[in-house]
Amino acid sequence: MDKKSNHTIPLQRGIIYGPVNSRRLGRSLGINILPTRIKLCTFNCVYCQYGWARPSSQAHPLPQIPEIITALEDALQRLSSPPAYLTFSGNGEPTLHPDFAAIADQVIRLRNQYLPEARTAVLSNSSTVSWPAVRDAVSGLDVRIMKLDCGLEKCFRAFNRPARGIKFKTITTGLKELPDVTIQSLFAGGPGGNFTSDNLDAWIAAVKEIKPVEVQIYTLDRGYSSRKILPVTRDALVQLKGRLQQQGITANAY
Repeated sequence: MDKKSNHTIPLQRGIIYGPVNSRRLGRSLGINILPTRIKLCTFNCVYCQYGWARPSSQAHPLPQIPEIITALEDALQRLSSPPAYLTFSGNGEPTLHPDFAAIADQVIRLRNQYLPEARTAVLSNSSTVSWPAVRDAVSGLDVRIMKLDCGLEKCFRAFNRPARGIKFKTITTGLKELPDVTIQSLFAGGPGGNFTSDNLDAWIAAVKEIKPVEVQIYTLDRGYSSRKILPVTRDALVQLKGRLQQQGITANAY
Protein backbone atom coordinates (compact mmCIF):
# COMPACT_ATOMS: atom_id res chain seq x y z
CA MET A 1 0.00 0.00 0.00
CA ASP A 2 0.91 3.67 -0.21
CA LYS A 3 3.98 4.65 1.81
CA LYS A 4 2.00 7.45 3.47
CA SER A 5 0.18 4.84 5.52
CA ASN A 6 3.33 4.65 7.68
CA HIS A 7 3.55 8.39 8.25
CA THR A 8 0.75 9.55 10.51
CA ILE A 9 1.40 12.88 12.20
CA PRO A 10 2.04 13.62 15.90
CA LEU A 11 -0.75 14.83 18.13
CA GLN A 12 -1.11 18.54 18.73
CA ARG A 13 0.96 19.49 21.78
CA GLY A 14 -0.93 22.59 22.80
CA ILE A 15 -4.32 24.26 22.84
CA ILE A 16 -3.65 26.61 19.94
CA TYR A 17 -1.89 25.56 16.75
CA GLY A 18 -1.27 27.22 13.42
CA PRO A 19 -2.57 29.13 11.66
CA VAL A 20 -2.50 26.29 9.15
CA ASN A 21 -3.42 26.32 5.48
CA SER A 22 -6.52 24.16 5.23
CA ARG A 23 -7.72 22.65 1.96
CA ARG A 24 -11.28 23.63 2.80
CA LEU A 25 -11.01 26.67 5.07
CA GLY A 26 -7.92 28.47 3.86
CA ARG A 27 -5.90 30.05 6.68
CA SER A 28 -7.24 28.60 9.93
CA LEU A 29 -6.22 28.92 13.58
CA GLY A 30 -6.74 25.55 15.26
CA ILE A 31 -8.22 25.19 18.74
CA ASN A 32 -7.50 21.86 20.46
CA ILE A 33 -9.54 21.47 23.66
CA LEU A 34 -8.58 17.80 24.08
CA PRO A 35 -5.66 16.06 25.83
CA THR A 36 -2.25 16.38 24.24
CA ARG A 37 -0.95 12.85 24.94
CA ILE A 38 -3.82 10.75 23.62
CA LYS A 39 -6.40 10.95 20.86
CA LEU A 40 -9.84 11.34 22.42
CA CYS A 41 -12.39 10.29 19.84
CA THR A 42 -15.58 8.28 19.47
CA PHE A 43 -14.31 6.98 16.12
CA ASN A 44 -11.17 5.08 15.18
CA CYS A 45 -11.24 5.83 11.45
CA VAL A 46 -9.03 3.76 9.19
CA TYR A 47 -7.68 6.96 7.59
CA CYS A 48 -6.98 9.04 10.71
CA GLN A 49 -3.89 11.21 10.28
CA TYR A 50 -3.10 10.79 14.00
CA GLY A 51 -2.98 7.00 13.82
CA TRP A 52 -5.03 4.47 15.73
CA ALA A 53 -6.69 5.41 19.02
CA ARG A 54 -5.26 3.25 21.78
CA PRO A 55 -6.73 2.42 25.22
CA SER A 56 -5.07 4.18 28.13
CA SER A 57 -5.32 3.36 31.82
CA GLN A 58 -3.93 6.76 32.79
CA ALA A 59 -5.98 9.86 33.47
CA HIS A 60 -5.45 12.55 30.85
CA PRO A 61 -7.06 15.77 32.05
CA LEU A 62 -8.80 18.08 29.63
CA PRO A 63 -7.77 21.72 29.46
CA GLN A 64 -10.12 23.90 31.46
CA ILE A 65 -11.98 27.01 30.32
CA PRO A 66 -9.60 29.65 31.80
CA GLU A 67 -6.58 27.88 30.29
CA ILE A 68 -8.23 27.66 26.88
CA ILE A 69 -9.38 31.28 26.85
CA THR A 70 -5.97 32.57 28.00
CA ALA A 71 -4.21 30.58 25.27
CA LEU A 72 -6.56 31.83 22.56
CA GLU A 73 -6.44 35.45 23.72
CA ASP A 74 -2.65 35.38 23.79
CA ALA A 75 -2.58 33.92 20.27
CA LEU A 76 -5.03 36.50 18.90
CA GLN A 77 -2.97 39.33 20.35
CA ARG A 78 0.24 37.99 18.75
CA LEU A 79 -1.02 37.17 15.26
CA SER A 80 0.92 38.97 12.54
CA SER A 81 -1.75 38.29 9.91
CA PRO A 82 -5.36 37.32 10.62
CA PRO A 83 -6.71 33.85 9.81
CA ALA A 84 -10.02 33.40 8.03
CA TYR A 85 -11.26 30.90 10.63
CA LEU A 86 -10.98 29.97 14.29
CA THR A 87 -11.57 26.24 14.14
CA PHE A 88 -12.33 23.65 16.81
CA SER A 89 -10.36 20.58 15.76
CA GLY A 90 -7.29 18.93 17.28
CA ASN A 91 -6.70 15.55 18.90
CA GLY A 92 -10.05 13.87 18.31
CA GLU A 93 -13.67 14.95 18.64
CA PRO A 94 -13.86 18.48 20.14
CA THR A 95 -17.51 18.25 21.21
CA LEU A 96 -16.58 15.54 23.74
CA HIS A 97 -15.29 18.25 26.08
CA PRO A 98 -18.00 18.55 28.77
CA ASP A 99 -17.71 22.36 28.67
CA PHE A 100 -17.83 22.62 24.89
CA ALA A 101 -20.87 24.95 24.87
CA ALA A 102 -19.32 27.39 27.33
CA ILE A 103 -15.98 27.28 25.50
CA ALA A 104 -17.70 27.97 22.18
CA ASP A 105 -19.40 31.03 23.71
CA GLN A 106 -16.06 32.35 24.93
CA VAL A 107 -14.38 31.76 21.57
CA ILE A 108 -17.14 33.72 19.86
CA ARG A 109 -16.69 36.53 22.39
CA LEU A 110 -12.93 36.73 21.78
CA ARG A 111 -13.45 36.56 18.02
CA ASN A 112 -15.83 39.52 18.24
CA GLN A 113 -13.33 41.44 20.33
CA TYR A 114 -10.09 40.76 18.47
CA LEU A 115 -10.89 39.41 15.01
CA PRO A 116 -14.48 40.28 13.99
CA GLU A 117 -13.84 39.51 10.32
CA ALA A 118 -12.94 35.86 11.07
CA ARG A 119 -15.46 33.03 11.18
CA THR A 120 -15.81 30.33 13.82
CA ALA A 121 -15.98 26.69 12.76
CA VAL A 122 -15.97 23.15 14.08
CA LEU A 123 -14.68 19.98 12.45
CA SER A 124 -16.75 17.19 13.99
CA ASN A 125 -17.22 13.50 13.34
CA SER A 126 -20.99 13.97 13.96
CA SER A 127 -21.15 11.31 16.67
CA THR A 128 -22.55 13.75 19.26
CA VAL A 129 -24.93 15.61 16.95
CA SER A 130 -27.94 13.98 18.62
CA TRP A 131 -27.03 15.56 21.98
CA PRO A 132 -29.17 18.72 22.36
CA ALA A 133 -26.46 20.72 24.17
CA VAL A 134 -23.91 19.94 21.46
CA ARG A 135 -26.36 20.67 18.67
CA ASP A 136 -27.20 24.05 20.24
CA ALA A 137 -23.51 24.90 20.71
CA VAL A 138 -22.40 24.05 17.18
CA SER A 139 -25.45 25.88 15.81
CA GLY A 140 -24.03 29.06 17.36
CA LEU A 141 -20.82 28.80 15.33
CA ASP A 142 -20.56 30.24 11.84
CA VAL A 143 -19.69 26.97 10.10
CA ARG A 144 -20.52 23.39 11.08
CA ILE A 145 -18.42 20.89 9.11
CA MET A 146 -19.76 17.47 10.03
CA LYS A 147 -18.47 14.07 8.94
CA LEU A 148 -20.47 11.59 6.88
CA ASP A 149 -18.27 9.10 5.03
CA CYS A 150 -20.76 6.29 4.57
CA GLY A 151 -24.33 5.61 3.58
CA LEU A 152 -24.49 2.07 4.95
CA GLU A 153 -24.23 0.88 8.54
CA LYS A 154 -21.83 -1.88 7.48
CA CYS A 155 -19.47 0.63 5.88
CA PHE A 156 -19.76 2.93 8.90
CA ARG A 157 -18.71 0.11 11.25
CA ALA A 158 -15.70 -0.90 9.15
CA PHE A 159 -14.51 2.48 7.90
CA ASN A 160 -15.17 4.83 10.85
CA ARG A 161 -14.99 2.15 13.56
CA PRO A 162 -17.28 3.91 16.04
CA ALA A 163 -17.34 3.33 19.78
CA ARG A 164 -19.94 0.94 21.14
CA GLY A 165 -23.45 2.35 21.18
CA ILE A 166 -23.02 4.85 18.33
CA LYS A 167 -25.57 4.19 15.59
CA PHE A 168 -25.37 5.40 12.01
CA LYS A 169 -29.10 6.18 11.89
CA THR A 170 -28.83 8.37 14.99
CA ILE A 171 -26.13 10.42 13.28
CA THR A 172 -28.08 10.98 10.07
CA THR A 173 -31.19 11.91 12.04
CA GLY A 174 -29.21 14.42 14.08
CA LEU A 175 -27.62 15.95 10.99
CA LYS A 176 -31.06 16.54 9.48
CA GLU A 177 -31.93 18.63 12.55
CA LEU A 178 -28.78 20.79 12.35
CA PRO A 179 -29.19 24.11 10.50
CA ASP A 180 -26.98 25.07 7.56
CA VAL A 181 -24.77 22.03 7.92
CA THR A 182 -21.74 21.35 5.74
CA ILE A 183 -21.00 17.66 5.18
CA GLN A 184 -17.37 16.54 4.92
CA SER A 185 -16.73 13.14 3.38
CA LEU A 186 -13.44 11.33 2.84
CA PHE A 187 -13.35 8.58 0.24
CA ALA A 188 -10.71 5.90 -0.07
CA GLY A 189 -10.23 2.96 -2.40
CA GLY A 190 -8.62 -0.37 -1.67
CA PRO A 191 -10.07 -3.40 0.15
CA GLY A 192 -10.68 -1.34 3.30
CA GLY A 193 -12.11 1.68 1.51
CA ASN A 194 -15.60 3.16 1.25
CA PHE A 195 -15.53 4.05 -2.47
CA THR A 196 -17.88 1.29 -3.57
CA SER A 197 -20.97 1.61 -5.73
CA ASP A 198 -23.42 0.40 -3.07
CA ASN A 199 -22.03 2.71 -0.41
CA LEU A 200 -21.90 5.70 -2.77
CA ASP A 201 -25.54 5.20 -3.79
CA ALA A 202 -26.64 5.00 -0.15
CA TRP A 203 -24.43 7.94 0.84
CA ILE A 204 -25.94 10.18 -1.86
CA ALA A 205 -29.43 9.20 -0.66
CA ALA A 206 -28.49 10.11 2.93
CA VAL A 207 -27.02 13.45 1.85
CA LYS A 208 -30.22 14.28 -0.04
CA GLU A 209 -32.23 13.71 3.14
CA ILE A 210 -29.89 15.88 5.24
CA LYS A 211 -30.04 18.80 2.77
CA PRO A 212 -26.64 20.36 3.57
CA VAL A 213 -25.61 23.80 2.36
CA GLU A 214 -22.46 22.20 0.93
CA VAL A 215 -20.73 18.83 0.64
CA GLN A 216 -16.93 18.71 0.77
CA ILE A 217 -15.48 15.54 -0.73
CA TYR A 218 -11.81 14.65 -0.59
CA THR A 219 -9.44 11.74 -0.39
CA LEU A 220 -6.27 10.70 1.40
CA ASP A 221 -3.61 13.39 1.40
CA ARG A 222 -1.64 13.05 4.64
CA GLY A 223 -0.53 9.88 6.39
CA TYR A 224 -3.22 7.41 7.44
CA SER A 225 -3.63 4.48 9.78
CA SER A 226 -4.69 1.50 7.68
CA ARG A 227 -2.63 -0.33 5.07
CA LYS A 228 -5.83 -1.49 3.33
CA ILE A 229 -6.84 1.85 1.82
CA LEU A 230 -5.64 3.98 -1.07
CA PRO A 231 -6.42 7.47 -2.40
CA VAL A 232 -9.07 7.71 -5.11
CA THR A 233 -8.31 9.71 -8.21
CA ARG A 234 -9.16 13.34 -8.77
CA ASP A 235 -11.34 12.33 -11.72
CA ALA A 236 -13.34 9.99 -9.47
CA LEU A 237 -14.00 12.80 -7.00
CA VAL A 238 -15.05 15.15 -9.78
CA GLN A 239 -17.47 12.55 -11.12
CA LEU A 240 -18.94 12.12 -7.64
CA LYS A 241 -19.27 15.87 -7.32
CA GLY A 242 -21.19 15.85 -10.61
CA ARG A 243 -23.59 13.21 -9.29
CA LEU A 244 -24.34 15.41 -6.29
CA GLN A 245 -24.85 18.48 -8.45
CA GLN A 246 -27.32 16.55 -10.60
CA GLN A 247 -29.34 16.09 -7.42
CA GLY A 248 -29.25 19.84 -6.74
CA ILE A 249 -26.62 19.54 -4.00
CA THR A 250 -23.78 22.07 -3.83
CA ALA A 251 -20.49 20.16 -3.73
CA ASN A 252 -16.77 20.76 -3.95
CA ALA A 253 -13.96 18.26 -4.51
CA TYR A 254 -10.61 18.85 -2.81
